[in-house]
Amino acid sequence: MKPLVRLLAALAAALAALPAAAQYPAKPIRIVVPFPPGGGVDIVARTVGEKISGRLGQPVVVDNKPGASMTIGTDAVAKSAPDGYTLLLGPIGNQAVVHATFKKLPFDMQRDFAPVSRIGYGTIVLVVPSTLGVSSVKELVALAKAKPGRLMFASSGTGALIHLTGEMFKHAAAIDITHVPYKGTTQILPDLLDGRVDMAVDSLPAYLPHIKSGKLRALGVASRQRSTLMPDIPTIAESGVPGVVSATDYALYAPAGTPKDVIAILNREANAALQLEDVRAKLAGMGIEISGSTPEALQAELADEIAKWAKVVKDANLKLE
Repeated sequence: MKPLVRLLAALAAALAALPAAAQYPAKPIRIVVPFPPGGGVDIVARTVGEKISGRLGQPVVVDNKPGASMTIGTDAVAKSAPDGYTLLLGPIGNQAVVHATFKKLPFDMQRDFAPVSRIGYGTIVLVVPSTLGVSSVKELVALAKAKPGRLMFASSGTGALIHLTGEMFKHAAAIDITHVPYKGTTQILPDLLDGRVDMAVDSLPAYLPHIKSGKLRALGVASRQRSTLMPDIPTIAESGVPGVVSATDYALYAPAGTPKDVIAILNREANAALQLEDVRAKLAGMGIEISGSTPEALQAELADEIAKWAKVVKDANLKLE
């Protein structure tokens, strides 16, 4: 073997023997978002991805693959090479809901994914028209019990996290209220403002201007703690209906089998990005409270969410397939 050929062969063998992290990243990283461009998950992916790109010195490209209740994009990542170059950024709770409502999925979040890090949480609020004449969760529950089946709650689609949060509230409060599904928040707002529906349990940001104007009244938030955007509004649990805990949320995953040292790099860089002031300011403006994590903490949280939402689906006797 010629000296140069021997040298190249030895170099290739040495590189192959190096830990994955020593060579990572050597090319662009793709973050798949299982939603259309412009939404909250997409903005979070682009905001965090830009900072990870700058820190790692490789482009981070966001690839939107919406459809079929997130399953198209999620499945694409599940079937990708476990090398750290294809990642998934999506919600924890919604993935748990998909597992609770779809009996046949081409992937399993706990089997087919390696958690990287939690990104943060968004606030879900229980809101009513001011004209409804109630000013607290307690008064709303009393009104619903006085008018069984007559009050209507809006959600942005049957079987999604927001709908199931409403079902969770309904079950925990032991009230009979009627679900009215819409195609999204922009369709809910006109009917809620005009009093054609009596309440909504939905993501907070779109409702803030109407709450501030006094046309809508926020009765409680579904998070464990009060929202920093509305610290005067109690949690639903504080208001006498315990067990209603739900949030829009964001987390980063890699395919199962991705080397642990690569996961460690991604976890480090994601959490570092979340400490940057411009990232925190941008996400706070979207109503997102930043909360990074270890991979192990995200894995445990996902397991808890899957169990929680399976119970909600069972309690609500929902049959979506």
